[in-house]
Amino acid sequence: MASQTMDILAKVVEQTTKVMEEELNNQLSKLNEMDEDDFERLKEKRLEALKKAQKQKQDWLSKGHGEYREIPSEREFFTEVKESTKVVCHFYRNSTFRCKIVDKHLALLAKKHVETKFLKLNVEKAPFLSERLRIKVIPTLALLIDGKTKDYVVGFNDLGNTDDFSTEMLEWRLGCADVINYSGNLMEPPAANKKPGSKFTKVEKKTIRGRGYDSDSDSGDE
Repeated sequence: MASQTMDILAKVVEQTTKVMEEELNNQLSKLNEMDEDDFERLKEKRLEALKKAQKQKQDWLSKGHGEYREIPSEREFFTEVKESTKVVCHFYRNSTFRCKIVDKHLALLAKKHVETKFLKLNVEKAPFLSERLRIKVIPTLALLIDGKTKDYVVGFNDLGNTDDFSTEMLEWRLGCADVINYSGNLMEPPAANKKPGSKFTKVEKKTIRGRGYDSDSDSGDE
């Protein structure tokens, strides 16, 4: 029985190797058949793609991408969101310590993910917007695509319920909402953050009661 299994495995390996060799030969054959004009066209196509990518990056930078910025009021929020496809806005309060933790990570991600605009807004200066977006727990990140709120990161529930989550963990969470171009595995959070006792829970949207705001550190999972 073991001998038959080994024979089958050997045939599978042989067939796989043969297919790979044939594919490689096909690719080499195509390269050999290409003349100087073909190579020149490939070069021009690649150059054009690079120029397009650079132009897109410059357009993002001109709109305030590439840095983590504070906007002074909710009026500016609508203008900023209107001109960018992907936006992450941190609703914060000066007296909430965990907002400073979020600031640190978003400042790093803003530089890495130029395709997305990263903003922060003091909830005390945006009562109408906070109520409209149902911001209750501070900190909360509103994740917007094409001017519409697609998702929220409420407190640290989705980040392991710990203050020392990594920038990679928040990056993964933003990637799950498609608000950044994430290159990792969306099916699993970064392995380095799977600490004993850490939990990853589904984000639930909070509702406003009056105009008070709860700090994530003292509000729990109300």
